[in-house]
Amino acid sequence: MILPYLRNVLFLAAFFTLSACASSAPATTTAAPADTTKVKSTTATTSRTASAEDLSRYRPTFSAPKEAAATSAAKVTITPTNQVNAQIEQRLRDQAYTNQNVKYAQGYRILAYVGLEREKAMAVRRAVISRYPDETDYLTFKQPVFRLHIGDYLTRLEAEQAMLRIKPLAPKAELESAQVLLSKVAY
Repeated sequence: MILPYLRNVLFLAAFFTLSACASSAPATTTAAPADTTKVKSTTATTSRTASAEDLSRYRPTFSAPKEAAATSAAKVTITPTNQVNAQIEQRLRDQAYTNQNVKYAQGYRILAYVGLEREKAMAVRRAVISRYPDETDYLTFKQPVFRLHIGDYLTRLEAEQAMLRIKPLAPKAELESAQVLLSKVAY
């Protein structure tokens, strides 16, 4: 029973609020009807253009590019006379001299044997050296482990190719990243 009264009170408050807003609206001087009906397209466009502000004075204007200047710039070609100046040439010579003194680089070696028995390490070494005499070998001993490294490879691709050749002779061979000796003869 209270619900219908409460609903009526809310509607009445909303009605008073809307009527107060409508009475405080500014008065219109023209008696034009609202835009709820269809108007002919000519009158609609004229009313829009008349009420729209003219913004053409704010728009930038650009001149057309000159074709003569573009064709003359394309015809001119500059031929280089001296690509490397004396200072750069001197620095390149200094860098080449410094590079000649470099003996080691970061690369890869094949770890062919790791174990406690020197005889097995020497057997693997003899097998690799007899089959591939150009490969360098490094036998190290840190008590109690013998390690046999094979080759000096700058890239992983070279090391992987050599490992495929050595794998039948040393089945447990692995690649290791190491400081490798640069051979200046190869370069």
